Amino acid sequence: MTGTLINAVAILIGSTIGISLNTKLPERFIKIVFQSIGLFTFFIGIFMALKTNNMFLMVISIVSGAIIGEWINIDKYINRFGDKIKNKFKSENSKFSEGLVTAFLLFCMGSVTILGAIEEGLGGKPNLLLAKSVLDGVSSIALGAALGFGVAFSIIPLIIYQGGLTLLATYFGDYFAENIINELTGIGGLMLIGLAINILEIKQLKILNMLPSLIIIVLLVYFFG
Repeated sequence: MTGTLINAVAILIGSTIGISLNTKLPERFIKIVFQSIGLFTFFIGIFMALKTNNMFLMVISIVSGAIIGEWINIDKYINRFGDKIKNKFKSENSKFSEGLVTAFLLFCMGSVTILGAIEEGLGGKPNLLLAKSVLDGVSSIALGAALGFGVAFSIIPLIIYQGGLTLLATYFGDYFAENIINELTGIGGLMLIGLAINILEIKQLKILNMLPSLIIIVLLVYFFG
């Protein structure tokens, strides 16, 4: 998990720099950075969603995953967790939960995350994750400036998700076929499009409740893809 830990440190450093800028930038500059991130997220989401080769499985996964997530109400629990941390650190940052969720999805939904975790899990050098660390570190500066210290806390779910993929690849790496990676990336892209809609304040979608879709798509592709 060396690559994941380096990735987390890069995000922590970048977000710390961004947070320090957050206190110095006028509100109008923070707002335009926020909007720019939203547009970029929308573009990345479309690019990733087009990786799918089976729209039927994508639709089934996103709908069934959203229903399961709504039943569990993942969004409520994650936001409650964010509020607890915010209160513990006596932060007045109203975008803490948004920063945590936005950063996590941006840093973890791409195919580079999956391929990099598999590369390291299969015993190779974490070259992809090291390259990703540089990109995430730079991106976290802008995210930290716009969304505050919730971005820094995104390293917690990142370590769990990305590190978990590395451990899975260590034992089940042969099952991570290209079609599974593409469909997993496609679902991640749909979620990023929804996240962009939230960031741009077009409509507030419960993206976190769609997280089970990531598990469902893997199962569907494995058995029916």
